[in-house]
Parts: sequence; C-alpha cells; structure tokens
Amino acid sequence: MSRIGRLPISVPSGVTITVEADNRVTVKGPKGELVANVSRELQVAQEGGTVTIERPNNQYRIRSQHGLARTLIQNMVEGVTKGHSRTLEIQGVGYRVSAEGKGLLLNMGYSHPVRFAEIPGITFDVQVDDRARTQRIVVHGIDKAKVGQVAADIRKVRKPDPYKGKGIRYQGETIKLKAGKRAAAKK
Repeated sequence: MSRIGRLPISVPSGVTITVEADNRVTVKGPKGELVANVSRELQVAQEGGTVTIERPNNQYRIRSQHGLARTLIQNMVEGVTKGHSRTLEIQGVGYRVSAEGKGLLLNMGYSHPVRFAEIPGITFDVQVDDRARTQRIVVHGIDKAKVGQVAADIRKVRKPDPYKGKGIRYQGETIKLKAGKRAAAKK
C-alpha cells in the first residue's frame, strides 16, 4: 500500500468536499473552489470529517495514481483554507520590480521592461528590503500548481547567473557559482 495514498485527509470545518460519479472532486472553502479529476480506478470515500482513497489492485499505474490523487486533494483542501504562496528574490544592481495595477513590471537589464499581466486567481505582493538590497515577489493563490507555474515563469525572465549569482531565484535557493576565467588561467 502506498505510504502517502493510505493516509486519510482531514477536512476542516468550513470546507465541503463533493465526489461525483466520475471521480470529479470539488472542494469548496472560505478562499474559493477547486475541481480536480481523480483516476476512475480509485475509490474516493468521504466519512465524516475525513476523506480516504482506496485502490482495487497493485498494478504499477494504479499505485502511482493512488499517492498522486491523495496529494492533489490534500493540496486543494489546504489551498481553499490557507492558500499557497511562493517567494522569489531579485538580486543584482539595477534589477527592479514594481507593482503595476494587479500585475508586475520587471526591469531586469534588458532594453525594455518586462510586464506580467494580471492572472485570474493569482495575486502578487512586492516587498523591498533596503538593508539586504533585495526585492521579493510573493505569488499567492489557492491552486498550488498554478502558483508554482507563475513563479517559474517569473523566474524564467532572468535566471540566476552562474558566475555572479544575480537574477531571479526562489527564496532559499542556493546557486553554485562557477569560477570564471581567472581560475582557468591560473592552472
């Protein structure tokens, strides 16, 4: 049995989960509503304040779907109650970010500013730390996959430089810096 898939999902108060006949799971909570389709081979059962997922056999494909389905439903429950967020840090001289309406305006050393338009279900929060000379972008939303994809798209604008480390990185991400030309010339 899958270690992750067999764990029950506790449903907090204020959250309702409905499972339709074709394993379409809908989670409604104080922050919004999310819908996901779970594999039809799995049985999703709701008993009181918990949701459990059972699988009919031990085929490889069904075993892999078991843990995935449980994690998706757990992320939906967490999203409609607390929400998900991803923090990005901007490091580098002259690199700036500012809020433009509900979108972002990034000045990342290109000849033009890069604009990120408003995305439904996603909000941006720009934080400036003058002491550390860093700026942070916090991406908020209820859908964990969407928050992660938007954060990855923002990071793609200027990935961290492997020689100086400047660019857009996830908070807590460490960049292994390369030595450069001087180290090669000394050999």
